[in-house]
Amino acid sequence: MKTNRFLFVGAAFATAMVFFTAVTTANSNEVGSGQIKHVLLLSIDGMHAVDFYNCSHGIAGVNGGDPYCPNMAALSRTGINYVNTESSKPSDSFPGMAALASGGTPKTTGLYYDVAYDRSLDAPAKTTGTGLAAGPCTPYAEPTGTTTDNDQGVDLDDTKLNGGAPGAGLTEGGIASLDPLKLVRDPQLGCAGVWPWNFIRINTLFGVIHAAGGYTAWIDKHPSYSFVGGPGGKGLDDYYSPEVDSNVVALPGVKTLDGIPCDPIRDTASLSGWNSSFENIQCYDAIKVYALLNQIAGKTHSGAAATVPAVFGMNFQSVYVGQSVNEPGVASGGYQNAAALPSAKLLNEVEYVDTCIGAIVSALKDAGIYQDTLLIVTAKHGESPIDTSHYVADGTNTPATLLGNMIPYSESPLNTTGIGATEDDVSVLWLKKGVNVETAVDLLENNAAAIGMGEIYYGPSVALNYNLGGLEPGEDTRSPDIIVTPNVGVTYSGSTTMIGDHGGFAHDDTNVILLVSNPSLKPATVAAVVATRQVAPTIVSALGLSPAALDSVRLEGTPVLPEVIGQLGK
Repeated sequence: MKTNRFLFVGAAFATAMVFFTAVTTANSNEVGSGQIKHVLLLSIDGMHAVDFYNCSHGIAGVNGGDPYCPNMAALSRTGINYVNTESSKPSDSFPGMAALASGGTPKTTGLYYDVAYDRSLDAPAKTTGTGLAAGPCTPYAEPTGTTTDNDQGVDLDDTKLNGGAPGAGLTEGGIASLDPLKLVRDPQLGCAGVWPWNFIRINTLFGVIHAAGGYTAWIDKHPSYSFVGGPGGKGLDDYYSPEVDSNVVALPGVKTLDGIPCDPIRDTASLSGWNSSFENIQCYDAIKVYALLNQIAGKTHSGAAATVPAVFGMNFQSVYVGQSVNEPGVASGGYQNAAALPSAKLLNEVEYVDTCIGAIVSALKDAGIYQDTLLIVTAKHGESPIDTSHYVADGTNTPATLLGNMIPYSESPLNTTGIGATEDDVSVLWLKKGVNVETAVDLLENNAAAIGMGEIYYGPSVALNYNLGGLEPGEDTRSPDIIVTPNVGVTYSGSTTMIGDHGGFAHDDTNVILLVSNPSLKPATVAAVVATRQVAPTIVSALGLSPAALDSVRLEGTPVLPEVIGQLGK
């Protein structure tokens, strides 16, 4: 059965055209021809609004009660601080980055999790590095449906920092490290593999700005995050993505931003991934900061001659590691209480990222572009729970385990060699064709205490915020049938090396830092609810283009941040 899985998007587009004509457009000049010529976007993954409040004001119990992020605090003196900012829901990094890059929710981006499900696609030709099994695909036949793998599993070799890209340098690789045989396949396109940039359904700020003549760049943690370039894969001029889940290696000639050598390896007790060590993650973030400093200096990330990007940036992993890791024999990160008093390890990670931001600001000033650069500091997601006494790691009593054979085998925990269910401190569930949703919901609700269930969404409560899932015309092949958000602290994992996670809908998962700074801005604190998806149209507008060039603005009505655009006179 050939299905029109994008019909729902087309219908939304048609109804949204009324909104399109009413959008107040920005100047139609060339990119960056006005006051703002560059936008630098920094995502400090995991950083809450309260983390910034504490580090900029000080909190009893650390640093003698004095502030401990002087560089970020300095930015706030010419910045707008949004204290009630919501990240994407689910708050996984994949939809979190999509929100920042496109302005869209999963309803239009089609991105629910880095590991999710699509009823219209078929399995990859080769088993991925994280366990998604290879399977058949018959061109133009009815799809089987498959889990979708868009994290490190699609690398040629995810044990290597360069992702296994042939002939690449130690930290290089980028999109050259993606393995086409590990991509899920689309039978309606002759079983062609779906590249990450074509997996996202709508355009992105990088694509819009590139199409308007602006030079674009982004730095992230997986080659698969090249999806930020948008459909067609031509929205990024410079992409750098050393693999964060690779084995830790020495980095000759590299020092952290506070001067500690990364050769030899700082922490040899934790070598199976950069994000499992408080010390090694700082070296990993350092190589990305140095790449960003090259771009600020008008070079590519690797140092070749280029131009300063109109829009660019990177994500930091250090704070997330400081929040969530319990490193055996070393220390535990996280917080000491519900007021977000950081542990010693988390404090060090916040201070380290602040040092990095200080170096970035200094580089902007040295390059003579600080005055005309809009600097945005935010986060793809938060981390839950802040009060770690509520953390419960339960990998046995999970919604997916309870449903068992009612969900596709590629998603089921009954598949002991598979990639696993889409579960962290949320459970996103797709049912097998023919399984009654109400029957599955009844089973979950009758076992609510055992699975630590807080809220459950299905039917209209899913369709309202996302789309109605299914394969029929007008239905969304990627929308889940059920979403379970557990009680605060419950995480569907048996891991003893983590004390927190993200992905869910809880306040600690979704309330993130959002600070927008430029020397021309008057300082302000905004308490009104805003969302990280408003960053994309704000960037497009700040660079002199119409935010209506973004699909998300036309389809979902995503607004700019009015306090920023109002001060910039757009």
